[in-house]
Amino acid sequence: MNKVISTKNAPGALGPYSQAILAGDTLYCSGQLGLDAATGEFAGDDVVSQTEAALKNLGAILKEAGMDYTNVVKTTVLLSSMGDFAVVNAKYAEFFKENCPARCAYEVACLPKNGLVEIDCIAVK
Repeated sequence: MNKVISTKNAPGALGPYSQAILAGDTLYCSGQLGLDAATGEFAGDDVVSQTEAALKNLGAILKEAGMDYTNVVKTTVLLSSMGDFAVVNAKYAEFFKENCPARCAYEVACLPKNGLVEIDCIAVK
C-alpha cells in the first residue's frame, strides 16, 4: 500500500503530484526546486542558494518519512546550465558525505518557475 508523504517544511507541489510516495520501505521524492518553504519564492537568484534550498527541502520530506540523507540511494539533478555543475556538486557534497547515492545530472531547457536546479531522490529504510 502506498502512502503519501507531505510536510509544510517543504514547498507544496506545483501541480497534481505528491511531495513523495512511500511504497513499502522505498520513498520516491518528487523533484524539489530551490524554493523557500515559508514564502514559496526562490531562496536566492544563484544556483548555490537554490541547490542548498532544494536539498533542505528533500531533507524535510525525508524527515517526515522517518528517514534522512543516509537513506538516499539515488538522486537526479536537473540543471539549467551544465556550467553550474562544479558549484552544485560542491554544495551537494555538503549533504552527502559518505556512501554517496548513485546520481544522474542533466542540463535541461527549462525548469518550473525558471529555476536553476531541481533535485529528486529515492530513499530506502
